[in-house]
Amino acid sequence: MSYPHLLKPLDFGFITLRNRLLMGSMHTRLEDEPDGMAKLAAFYAERARGETGLIVTGGFSPNPAGLVGSSGRMLARPDQVPEHRSITEAVHDAGGMICMQILHAGRYAKHDDIVGPSSIRSPINRRIPRALESAEVEQSIEDYANCAVLAREAGYDAIELMGSEGYFLHQFFAPRSNQRTDEWGGSLENRMRLALEVARRVRARVGQDFLVIYRISIMDLVDGGNTGEEIITLARALEKAGINMFNTGIGWHDAPVPTIAYSVPRAAWRFALRPLRQAVSIPLVLSNRINTPEVAEDILASGDADMISMARPMLADAHFARKLGEGRADEINTCIACNQACLDFIFRDEVCGCLVNPYACRETELVLKPATKKKKVAVVGAGPAGLATALAAAQSGHAVTLFEAASELGGQFNLARRIPAKGEFNETLRYYRSVLRKEHVDIRLNTRAGIGDLGGFEEVVVATGVTPRMPDIPGIGHAKVISYTDALTGARAVGQRVAIIGMGGIGYDMAEFLCAPQVAENERVGAFLEKWGVDPANRGPGGFLPTGIPKLKPAREVTMLQRKTDRPGGTLGLSTGWVLKSELARYGVRQLVGVTYELIDDEGLHISINGERQLIAVDSIVICAGQDSAHGLYNELLAAGQRPHLIGGASKAAELDALYAIREGTLLGLRL
Repeated sequence: MSYPHLLKPLDFGFITLRNRLLMGSMHTRLEDEPDGMAKLAAFYAERARGETGLIVTGGFSPNPAGLVGSSGRMLARPDQVPEHRSITEAVHDAGGMICMQILHAGRYAKHDDIVGPSSIRSPINRRIPRALESAEVEQSIEDYANCAVLAREAGYDAIELMGSEGYFLHQFFAPRSNQRTDEWGGSLENRMRLALEVARRVRARVGQDFLVIYRISIMDLVDGGNTGEEIITLARALEKAGINMFNTGIGWHDAPVPTIAYSVPRAAWRFALRPLRQAVSIPLVLSNRINTPEVAEDILASGDADMISMARPMLADAHFARKLGEGRADEINTCIACNQACLDFIFRDEVCGCLVNPYACRETELVLKPATKKKKVAVVGAGPAGLATALAAAQSGHAVTLFEAASELGGQFNLARRIPAKGEFNETLRYYRSVLRKEHVDIRLNTRAGIGDLGGFEEVVVATGVTPRMPDIPGIGHAKVISYTDALTGARAVGQRVAIIGMGGIGYDMAEFLCAPQVAENERVGAFLEKWGVDPANRGPGGFLPTGIPKLKPAREVTMLQRKTDRPGGTLGLSTGWVLKSELARYGVRQLVGVTYELIDDEGLHISINGERQLIAVDSIVICAGQDSAHGLYNELLAAGQRPHLIGGASKAAELDALYAIREGTLLGLRL
């Protein structure tokens, strides 16, 4: 497939972008690291070498109050220009263009001097903002303009004013966070005033020959948010104020609707941009859950957008655009929207990363280079750890043979991709099949390697994964009992009334698998919007239907149980776990903790909680009680006097963790 629209330049007259791929802004926390700006420069330069049309930085504040955290970065003084110039020069030397996002966090800030339009606390921040005085609002406008001028001086090719996702400019625009009664609040005209004054002042100070982008929310997805009509009114006014292009955002950070998690269908928010297309004449950028070139090309070809924002997809593959231009789309490492190493790390105040690409944000630390001595390497097991090891070793120049007992690559990924919303895992397996073939890895499927198969190899890596654990419960051999592997693969049919033993990540995935109805691919977006009570016409405040977020009808009646008394779902991802918990609650899934399992028989599952016995009358009992490492081959090799490597679930099975497995495998492959 060719991608003529994606690879077409975008000409503004005074600046031309090489293609229609924009790397959206992301917080990385690299800037908070020792020598952080140098690491950030290397991170962006790698995306520039990947031929991204325009790179947008993570947000830099125009003043101290706007910092996201107490250790964040800003551009407010001339003496801060040189460190920013190190970024722009690195990107330009790599052939790219870079835009600095100006972001004032407002009430989202995590420091002790946070400000906002009103003293209304954000639901996701314990701090209460101080309402700015009118003179302070005026000073904030000047701070934005000053920041924009310094950005141009630092060599940035553009600036983006962050007016979306519930940040400072957005907070003034929305009734949710603005209850002022002066000229900066109340009427729509007054609530729009700050954004417009910032846009006008910035344009006046940077001149007409500088690209100014405004990131506008096209759907708020919160109570007290803006209506679609209000958004259009703001957009038209911003265009007149001198904005060159609109980038788009969806939802506030505290929205009760997922916007970028794997459960959101690809390009789910495409519909929300169409009213803006009809209202303004400047170029539009569509963002959120666009991760493949096919989807991006279709959006551009339809005329719905002029450019595509891909933030996390550029974490997953820095050379996304370059591979398209070279006809290597099958080698793109696709973002699977798991959020495990990007958003979840940021929420834990850790440096950003990527589950499928361990090199992301580690460009100065993880370097792929030719091995000094080329070896014959055997990797046994083609789950995430084995695949990552085989690829890194082959790319280093080693001759790699990959053994897999099953008929296909993937290991536990082949189970995960069967979960209704985790079809993106197919892309990771497609990527590995493609690049392993390119690197001439000898793949031997349907081959259970033993000691006799591993002679002659200089290095042996055992990545044989895990086996499901069966708990010691009287009656565990009853016909009602099904392992999670048999349930997911369809090897055993699951009844209508189901008990799930185990409430870790697999237990939650299993509950969704059993509750969620089957939805045809062409109906996924509509079903998603209906599930979350979203109004496609964006008529009311925040874009919700009058009925709100609805209860859901489950395909089965499900009860989840665990021995521990810990809070259910405590091990789920910070940015995705709440989505699962919300869905299962609306499906009516029961959750029982502190359970003692007494007996499984024809009646069902007999349990006791605090000494009180009860019967869970079910047709099927699905076991999701953890895993055990499958390291028999490793022990045999040790006994035979060999020194194999043990990685992934075969080494550590406490929690299935593809992030850990892929990173560990990559590091080992580079080290061999």
